[in-house]
Amino acid sequence: MSKTDKFRPKTAVVLLSGGLDSMVTAALAKEQGFQIIGLSIDYGQRHRRELNAARNIAERLDAIRHSVLSLDLRDFGGSALTADIPVPKKGVGDDIPVTYVPARNLVFLSMTVACAEAANASDVFIGVNALDYSGYPDCRPEFIESFAETARLGTKAGVEGRAFTVRTPLQHMTKADIARECIRLGLNPAWSWSCYDPTDTGLACGECDSCRLRKKGFAEAGITDSTEYKVG
Repeated sequence: MSKTDKFRPKTAVVLLSGGLDSMVTAALAKEQGFQIIGLSIDYGQRHRRELNAARNIAERLDAIRHSVLSLDLRDFGGSALTADIPVPKKGVGDDIPVTYVPARNLVFLSMTVACAEAANASDVFIGVNALDYSGYPDCRPEFIESFAETARLGTKAGVEGRAFTVRTPLQHMTKADIARECIRLGLNPAWSWSCYDPTDTGLACGECDSCRLRKKGFAEAGITDSTEYKVG
């Protein structure tokens, strides 16, 4: 069997956070004919709701495997998601918000490519978006393009001429577009979890940047979000 034969071009690793974007991304990967391996990162985030959602989504989408990798970033801090810093509730501004986790997608994509190389998978999917988002620098197309080249240079697969394809199907979608895709794909929005700061009773806060962007998208699409919010 040749080196190329060992590669499984219809298997993809999906970075599955448990949020709406990652759920839609995983479903689009399946629609494109890929068998999916879900990879979630337990990075010491403020709550477990996203990880629980990721497990549920992986099961519902018949992932051939779902791995949760422990990579605790609380030792680094520097973010409202990994340190004792209040989550902002005043809306999305022009500056990079304090909910930005330093180099998160750079680190997470490295883990995703490592998972893909070990599984002989040719493609990785990530649900980054460059339109309706919080201004994170690691969601931009130029970052993804640069990372793909780094992955080619820094892996055995890349050196052997089997570069990975980093797929970003939501890159140029609005949140309204993503909400429409969610429904078109037969997904229940409530399977996913986007809120940075859920209440003690398990409701999405409705006020953090992630909740605001999500609610805005569903409202603009004219679709009811089945997620329960403290502030509607």
